Amino acid sequence: MKVLIDLQHPAHLHFFRPAVIALRDQGHSVLLTGRDKDILVELARLYGLEIQVFGKAGKGVVALGGELLQRQWRLQRIIRDQRPDVMMAIAGTFISSLGYLLRVPTYVFYDTEHATVSNLLAYPFATCVYVPQCYLKPIRWRHERYAGYHELAYLHPKHFTPDPSVLADAGLDRDQGFTIVRFVAWGAAHDIGHSGLSSADKLRVVEQLDRHSRVLISAEGELPPELEPRRLRLPVHRMHHLMHYAQLLFGESGTMPSEAAVMGVPSVYVSPLRLGYLEEQERDYGLVSCYRPERIEAAIERGVEILSHFARDRWRAAGQRLRDDKIDVTQLLVRVATERPHWHD
Repeated sequence: MKVLIDLQHPAHLHFFRPAVIALRDQGHSVLLTGRDKDILVELARLYGLEIQVFGKAGKGVVALGGELLQRQWRLQRIIRDQRPDVMMAIAGTFISSLGYLLRVPTYVFYDTEHATVSNLLAYPFATCVYVPQCYLKPIRWRHERYAGYHELAYLHPKHFTPDPSVLADAGLDRDQGFTIVRFVAWGAAHDIGHSGLSSADKLRVVEQLDRHSRVLISAEGELPPELEPRRLRLPVHRMHHLMHYAQLLFGESGTMPSEAAVMGVPSVYVSPLRLGYLEEQERDYGLVSCYRPERIEAAIERGVEILSHFARDRWRAAGQRLRDDKIDVTQLLVRVATERPHWHD
């Protein structure tokens, strides 16, 4: 069987990588296509995976429209030439309508409610859309909700074993407490109309957290000059290993707090954007604390509170309880790819 997986973002490679390995081990052919977005090409190289890359990610709706036409033109030629039996993607912006037109079963996985434009381009045409049970919005089109999070496709203990040697790579002692602070660029299509922390806020976050735990910064784009020496210079495929040993994750990214949660690491999320999976992880497991940017002082206070009373066993137990409640999402991906549910010739 031939499977085509389209990748729009580096995080999508993390999501599908264990499923790609499992499918190939079962004897299936898997073709990866992708766009030139952030570190996707570098990440694929580090993982030893080959991706057909075309189309460059831009900023804003106009850039997305131009890229949509360009990538769909290339993709339809690949689909006609390779004749995949099934196609899969996160978001599915570029392949859903092609799958509908070319009669190829197409399955979309998504967890971002506020990505209105890309959802409208994908959901109506997909064979089925898969979202976590905690997804906040109703979906009009064929869909299924599952008991899991995207991050459990690649950080479930069946697929991820933390490597303590990463601590030395990051310049840390084995028993040294540290916090990862994450700042984002706010350039994605679903970020339009939203913004994050100011430079003054970023300085205040780092200054106050650093009194309790060494702060390392993961950031998209430029940092205030005073913070640049704290930027992490770690190979991109090693970040999850480092996160596993952190005392706290603090920042604007929606994905990284969920990654931390499934590993039993507490986080503080500061953003104007609501995400159902983070709200569930806050409400049911206490692993995430969500704040809007105007409440930055309260967010910092929460971070300081976690660090001041840090008990790793407590957080690891919460992570275990979360994993016990959820599925191995890679098993779902493999089942969907091989069984092609909801498809009728």
